[in-house]
Amino acid sequence: MASNATNVTSPTAPAWLEPGDNAWQLTAASLVALQSIPGLVVLYAGIVKRKWAVNSAFMAFYAFAAVLICWVLWAYKAAFGQQMLPFVGRPGAVVAMDQELRQALLPTSGVTANFPLSTMVYFQFVFAAITLVIMAGAFLCRMNFLAWMIFVPLWLTLSYTVGAFSLWGGGFLAKLGVIDYSGGYVIHLSSGTAGFVGAYWIGPRLERDRVDFRPNNILSVLVGAGILWTGWNGFNGGDPYAASPDAGAAVINTNIATAMSLLTWTGCDILYYKKPAVLGAVNGMITGLVAITPAAGVVTGWGAIIIGLVSGSLPWVSMNIAGKKLHLFHVVDDCLGVFHTHAVAGVAGGFLVGLFATVEGSLAFAITNPGGAIDGNGRQVWVQIVGALFIIGWNIVWTSLILLFIKFVLRVPLRMSEADLLIGDDAIHGVSQYVLNHLSSDISLA
Repeated sequence: MASNATNVTSPTAPAWLEPGDNAWQLTAASLVALQSIPGLVVLYAGIVKRKWAVNSAFMAFYAFAAVLICWVLWAYKAAFGQQMLPFVGRPGAVVAMDQELRQALLPTSGVTANFPLSTMVYFQFVFAAITLVIMAGAFLCRMNFLAWMIFVPLWLTLSYTVGAFSLWGGGFLAKLGVIDYSGGYVIHLSSGTAGFVGAYWIGPRLERDRVDFRPNNILSVLVGAGILWTGWNGFNGGDPYAASPDAGAAVINTNIATAMSLLTWTGCDILYYKKPAVLGAVNGMITGLVAITPAAGVVTGWGAIIIGLVSGSLPWVSMNIAGKKLHLFHVVDDCLGVFHTHAVAGVAGGFLVGLFATVEGSLAFAITNPGGAIDGNGRQVWVQIVGALFIIGWNIVWTSLILLFIKFVLRVPLRMSEADLLIGDDAIHGVSQYVLNHLSSDISLA
């Protein structure tokens, strides 16, 4: 068959473009995007009671879309642009074609990559988006959806961009030498802290939902968890900004730590509860992924094993012992335990970087003060602590201010009405995951 296509001469690729790096970076970004949609969308829909499946999934779906528009209009440059303050860049849009086609450059830190700015913008966006999606796990099953719609762009602008610029964009924590390879602080500690604080201000679920909160679809949870685990290859493997040996090291260390953490958490469940728990294994998987994130490309395989051992045990104690005995955790209704799986695991991983970072790994990641205590750089331990304290403090203050602004200035309730809480998806979105004949049946079976 004859073709009607005309010959089109492809433009010459610029000298700085490395096709392999660009292809890997876009692949890594797509893997991270899949962690949010469908990964956490599916996980959230399965782990909640059936009457909350649609609302929980939709909170994640909305956040992904809202973050992207804010990101390209002002937030990317606030996080990775020219410095405006020691902890944030100057906001601005990145939607012009001449910007998208030029070489990726982080101007404050002086980092360049061999792929276009458009690739960098998308890669950094998926990290920003998943931070809000993770945080949603603390607010599920009672947060007013309108309040969530307002909260997402405000928190992205006033909190996430500050952490990202301070640690990744060339801000004061980067200059201090804090190591956060792929977001243990920027993403997980911030979302875990903000999730816990936000859960306090929003208020708890209905008592009946807290007492009986059995998942409606365990297999859906496992599918979502599997997408999370696999997608983390892009999460950590993409952060050298190149298809480099360091990317391979980050990927294998990520999987080693995750497997070790899952096995450790399951072992703790067997010792304490006398049976292995499926949701416990998922939690152990998540804490392993979180804890290795700040360290993935700068530690050895042995370091990854130790990090996995700690991430499978310390957050387990936090969730199963402290979480059940301390009054604070009964007052604050962190629906999915985001504080334990992300904040505690993020702090643990960040601290362990200070101990186990190697000179070789640090130099490969262009860290000027390389290595941790294991290689004679004891200073790195307290530097990591300083970084964690800043992220915790900033998120406590700004998450509180944003939610109080929404509640008292905008006069938008943070929590759903009691009637909506009783019914769930049908009342909020006019649709349920499962269509039942009678509304009363939906209430009784929820």
